[in-house]
Amino acid sequence: MNRKSPIIIGISGASASGKSLLANTIVNELGTDQVVVISEDSYYKDHSNIPFEQRAQINYDHPDSIDHQLLYQHLMELQMGKTVEVPIYNHAMHLRERETRRIGQHAIIVLEGILLFVEKQLRELMDIRIFMETALDICLIRRLKRDIKERGRTLDSVLKQYEETVRPMYLQFIDPSKRYADLIVPRGGGNRIAIDMIKAKMRELLGDLRNNASIPPVDDKR
Repeated sequence: MNRKSPIIIGISGASASGKSLLANTIVNELGTDQVVVISEDSYYKDHSNIPFEQRAQINYDHPDSIDHQLLYQHLMELQMGKTVEVPIYNHAMHLRERETRRIGQHAIIVLEGILLFVEKQLRELMDIRIFMETALDICLIRRLKRDIKERGRTLDSVLKQYEETVRPMYLQFIDPSKRYADLIVPRGGGNRIAIDMIKAKMRELLGDLRNNASIPPVDDKR
């Protein structure tokens, strides 16, 4: 069986639904030599030419806020065996850093982001599409803890953003996009049954790759 390399897995769902947790679980299970995680957040458009106050007012939950064309271009280059320079996004300042993250060839690329399935050209590159279905009240609690602790946000600013953009954009774009998922995962990254299913599918796809290239086997003892 001939297929493209690398395997691309997309993980989508609401903000703070457990996407990053699942992505990191996959890395821990299969190893960083096999798997690399790329976050859709890294591709927020660069607005360093406008003041912070204006950047803070941008709707970051709308598809237009993300440079999906650059993400698509990078994925195409990775499929051709090239190395790419992935942007590093500063959530506290709402801008891209000058530094980038260099990513080379891996057997598996895990994409995680809220709007991945909205973009048809990205969907078509994915071998597996996973949607994290987590109750919105749980997502809000997680988001409050994360944004206040890790991103220097205030309680009022997080709640205001949730009410004005996060929840409306989830209902308009993100939730409808779950119809494109191959697997819908409840309870976030702690769902061991779902993770075992995902691991089994990835091992199958890795087996296909090993039939066509020199790919080291996955250590089942991880």
